Amino acid sequence: MFNEFGLISHAAATLAFMLLGGLILTRYLRRTSDRMLLFSALLSTLWAGSLVSQQLWGEPSFIVRYLLELLRDSGWVMVLLALLRSADRQILAAGRTRRLLGFSTFAIIFVLFTLAALESLLSFPLVSGKLKLVGQIALSLLGICLVEQIWRNSLQSSRSSIRYLCIGILTLFAYDFFMYTDALLFGQISSGFWDARGMVNALIVPLLGITMINTRKQPVEFQLSRNAMFHVSALVFAGIYLLFAAAGGYYVRVLGGDWGDALQMLFITGALAFLGLLLTSRRFRARLMVFISQNFFDYKYDYREEWLKMTRELANLSDQPPLPERIIRILAGLLESSSGALWVRDEDGNFMLQNTVNMEQPRFTSIDGTCELARFFSEREWIIDLDEYRSDPVRYNLLEIPDPILKFSHGWLLIPMYLGNELYGITLVGRANARVELNWENFDLVRVVARQTCNLLAQADAQNRLSRAMQFEAVSKASAFMVHDLKTLIAQLSLLVRNSAHHRDNPAFIDDMISTTDHAVQKMSNLVDHIRKPAPVQGEQSPLNLHQMIGELATHYCRNQPRPRVLGPSDPVMVRADRDQLWSVLGHLIQNAQDATPPDGEVTLTLKASSDHVVLFIQDTGTGMSEEFIRMQLFKPFESTKGLTGMGIGAYQAREYVRQLGGNIDVTSEPGMGSCFSVLLPTVRLASRTEPADPEPDTVEEPAPEALPERARGLHSP
Repeated sequence: MFNEFGLISHAAATLAFMLLGGLILTRYLRRTSDRMLLFSALLSTLWAGSLVSQQLWGEPSFIVRYLLELLRDSGWVMVLLALLRSADRQILAAGRTRRLLGFSTFAIIFVLFTLAALESLLSFPLVSGKLKLVGQIALSLLGICLVEQIWRNSLQSSRSSIRYLCIGILTLFAYDFFMYTDALLFGQISSGFWDARGMVNALIVPLLGITMINTRKQPVEFQLSRNAMFHVSALVFAGIYLLFAAAGGYYVRVLGGDWGDALQMLFITGALAFLGLLLTSRRFRARLMVFISQNFFDYKYDYREEWLKMTRELANLSDQPPLPERIIRILAGLLESSSGALWVRDEDGNFMLQNTVNMEQPRFTSIDGTCELARFFSEREWIIDLDEYRSDPVRYNLLEIPDPILKFSHGWLLIPMYLGNELYGITLVGRANARVELNWENFDLVRVVARQTCNLLAQADAQNRLSRAMQFEAVSKASAFMVHDLKTLIAQLSLLVRNSAHHRDNPAFIDDMISTTDHAVQKMSNLVDHIRKPAPVQGEQSPLNLHQMIGELATHYCRNQPRPRVLGPSDPVMVRADRDQLWSVLGHLIQNAQDATPPDGEVTLTLKASSDHVVLFIQDTGTGMSEEFIRMQLFKPFESTKGLTGMGIGAYQAREYVRQLGGNIDVTSEPGMGSCFSVLLPTVRLASRTEPADPEPDTVEEPAPEALPERARGLHSP
C-alpha cells in the first residue's frame, strides 16, 4: 500500500547515496577504503531505489529486495574490513582478528544470501521469517562490533579522519539492530521503524561526505589489545544472549495463554537481571579473559596495560587503601585472583603479617626469619605453588612451609619479594577465579612486579622510620633546652647552699633563700609545661621598661669581670615581652660577652631608640669571632665552643625568642678585636598617664627573675 512518508524517506536515501557515489567517483578514489565506500554507496542506492520502486509499482519482489539489502550490508562490512587491512603488517593478532570477524560476517551473509536465492529459484520457503530476522540481527551486531573495534584500537591522531565514517556506519547498523530486534519480539516489523529507515540512511550520508572531503592518506593504526577484545567478546555474547532471551520470551508468550504477556515480561526481566549478574561476575570476567589470552594472543599479558595499571595504583599517596593492600591486589590481579596476604620483615628479622585481602587471618601470623622457607627464598627466587607442593613435596626438596601460611585454606602461590638481593617480604596469593595455566610468562611478570612493589614498601618503611626519628629528635631538642635552663637554676641553688653554712641564722638570708627557691620552683614548672606542649609558648607579654631592665641586668652581672657598663640616654623605652624570657635572653648574651672578654676588657650596654624600634648593643672587647663561625655555627643548635660544659643552644634560643617578638639579633665581630650583638625590638606606645584605666607602665615591681635577691648576692663570699 502506498505510504507517503515511507516513499519520501527512501527516495531521499536513494538521492543521497547517488550524490555520495558521484562525489567519490569524480574526486576521491585513492585508497581501498575509498573504492569500498563507492561500492557500498552504489549498492545502497540500488537498495533504496528498489524500495521506492516497490511502493510505486509493486516491483521488485521481496526476495530481490532482501538480496539487495544483504549486498548493501556486505558492502559496509567491506568498508570496515578495509580500514583494518593495514594492521596485518603491525601485529599478527590484528590480522587474525580481522580474518575472524570478516569470516564470521561473510559466512552469515553467504548463508542468508544462498537460502534467499534458493527460495527464489525453487519458489519454496526454506527458512522461516524469524530465522531471517535472527540472521539480520546477527549481521547488524557484527557490524557494530567491527566499528567498536576500529574506534577503540585506533590511535588518537588518526581518529579525526575516521570519526564521521564510524559514527555513520554505527548508526546504520544500530538502527537495523533495534528494528529487527523489535520485529523479533512482536512478530512483525514496526511500520514506524520501516518508514523512518530511509530517512535515517539519508541523514548519515553527509557524515560520509565529510569523511571523504577531510580524508588524508593516513592509515588507521589498528592495535589490538586484550581489553578491546574483551569488550568485543562481551558485546557479542550479550547480543547472542539477548537473541535467545527474545526467542524465549516469544515462546513464553505464545504458550502462556492468558498469562502470556505477564510471563513474557517476567521472563525477559529475569534474563536481563541474570545477564547483569553474569557480566559483573569477577569469575566470569576472569575466565573470559583467560580464554581470550589463550586463543587470540601470542602473549598472556598486555604489558603496557598492566604497567599503567600498576603505576596508577602505586601513584596513590594516600593511605586509603593502605599500601600493603594495594600491593596484594596488584599481584593477585596478575594471576586472576582477588585474595592474598603480605608479610614484611621487621627490625628483628622476622616476617610480620601486614595485611590480608578476602582472607581470614589465622591466630598466629608471625613467620620466623630463620625458618627453612626464608632460607629457601634466600637461595632461590622461586614462586611456590602450594597445590603442587601438597601433591609432590619432593619437587621443593621436602621444604617445610610455616603454619601461618598453611593455615590460609585458600592459599595458592607464595611469591618472594626482594629488596636488592635480600628477602624483604612474602606474598601469598589466593586461588584464582578461573583456571590459569602457569608458565614462564606468568612467573617472569610476577617477579618483576614483586621487586618493584617491594621497593615501594621499603620506601614507605624508611619514611616511617624517619618520622619516628624526627619525633625523637624533637624530644631530645626539648630536653636539651630544659637542661640549658636548669643549669642556671642549679647555679642559683648552689650559691644558696654554699652560703647557708655561714648565714643560716640571718633572718634576711632566710627570706632571700625562700624567695629564690620559690622562683626556681616556678621556673621548673614552666619548663615542665613547655615540654608537655610541643608548640612554642611565648608566655604572657606585657609592656616593659627596657632601660630599667638593662640597669638591673648590669647590676646583677657586676659580680663578674669585666663589669658591664650602661651607656646612652636614660629615657624610658617600652617594649612588649614576657619578662622572664626576655631577662633570660639578654642575660645570656651579657654572660657570653663577659666569658669572652678578659677581666681588664670592657662590656658596654647601649640603647638607641627610634619612633617604633629600639636597638640594644651588647659590645665587648673580647676574643671575637670569625665571619665563618658567625654564619655557620653561632646560631646553629647543639654547636658549642665550650666543650662538654656547653649545650650550644643559648644563642639559638635567644634569637628565636627575639624573632617571635618581631625583632632580630645581628652580630658583627672580628677576631682579636671583640664582638657586638645588636638586639632589635619593636617598641610600644602607651596611653597618657592621666587616664585612670591604664596601668603604670614605668613601674617594675617584681624582682629580676634570673637574679638572686640583693641580700643573697651580697653574701656570695664566705
